[in-house]
Amino acid sequence: MNKLGLLGKDISYSFSRTYFKKKFENENIKDTSYENFDIKNIDLFPSIIKETEGLKGMNVTIPYKEQVMPFLDKINKKAKAIGAVNTIRITKKGKLIGYNTDCYGFKNTIKPFIKSHHKKALILGTGGASKAVAFSLNEMGISYYYVSRSLKNGVTFTYDTLTEQDIEEHQIIVNCTPLGTFPNIQDCPNIPYKAITKNHILFDLIYNPEETRFLNLGKQNNATIINGLNMLRLQAEKSWSIWGLK
Repeated sequence: MNKLGLLGKDISYSFSRTYFKKKFENENIKDTSYENFDIKNIDLFPSIIKETEGLKGMNVTIPYKEQVMPFLDKINKKAKAIGAVNTIRITKKGKLIGYNTDCYGFKNTIKPFIKSHHKKALILGTGGASKAVAFSLNEMGISYYYVSRSLKNGVTFTYDTLTEQDIEEHQIIVNCTPLGTFPNIQDCPNIPYKAITKNHILFDLIYNPEETRFLNLGKQNNATIINGLNMLRLQAEKSWSIWGLK
């Protein structure tokens, strides 16, 4: 029996397990299962590898996309450039190889909505997923700036310093924070929403709820809104192709 799974913390809500369960049913894949590996800290990761018989690969989610990297034998060139891993393939010899499929999912989801005036982006949050977003925007020739709670290396704006003019000048805004995830659906990043226009794209990596408060506030100002669902589907299928199972 081939085993796959999701590595993360507090992931009972996980999209991946439900997605792959349906995929296996729909495609009549009987020799593969997918489970959650919900661990309190990354030091427990090696014991999962050691004790899970038939483990062929994993997806990785918050907060381990960066923390898992030192445990891997090899990291794909793109994942290394991004600085985050969200997919692990386990070879026949037991080697752990890290990949990043978030960039593929994000890029192919946002691409159809990009117009000529979309030249500058704000990335809300600085975690592992934000690095894949930044990498993808760079590949598309769109300049980006990080927004975080405090100024640190690589961060241009804080939520306290972000002005309406900054919002007007950056017509792509991507939420890479967990703010607004179920059950805390009234939460949203603290930005000047009234400066958002019909020329803006608001992209939220969250998929539960389908329309977060962040997206809803953008919609009220006629912005194009995109949630994280299609990105997740695309990155899940990319992971499946990396694992090389039939």
